[in-house]
Amino acid sequence: MSLNEQFRKASVAAANFLGSPWVFIVNVLLILLWLAFGPVFHFSDTWQLLVNTATTVITYLAVFLIQNTQNRDAKAVHLKLDELISSIDGARNRLVDLEDLTDEELDMLQKQFERLQKQSKKGGLEATRAMKGEPQGMAKGDE
Repeated sequence: MSLNEQFRKASVAAANFLGSPWVFIVNVLLILLWLAFGPVFHFSDTWQLLVNTATTVITYLAVFLIQNTQNRDAKAVHLKLDELISSIDGARNRLVDLEDLTDEELDMLQKQFERLQKQSKKGGLEATRAMKGEPQGMAKGDE
């Protein structure tokens, strides 16, 4: 099994574990325990350093695990949407892989959809039906 596959499996398992209600409850109990021991240790620097170090290390590692799972989830959603777009008759297949477009190209598409939405408000029921292909007057580069 490759390192990437091992990391994927560990990330998914860790994200599922860290996101469980039991881990939240355990963490609340640990914080209460830490607070309870404050007077015993006279709220010393060591007492504060213990929790600060532990939370920093755990947070640092959790960020990488969470980011890995988020990246995989986003990729899966994009692929599912791409599959839907590519399988619908009349859909604009150039909308597949939108995540690879430049910011300018994404802005242009957003403007097209905003104009389409405005047209649907003006045009009644017929304007709200699904369109096929490029919208009239909204081809690439039209403003």
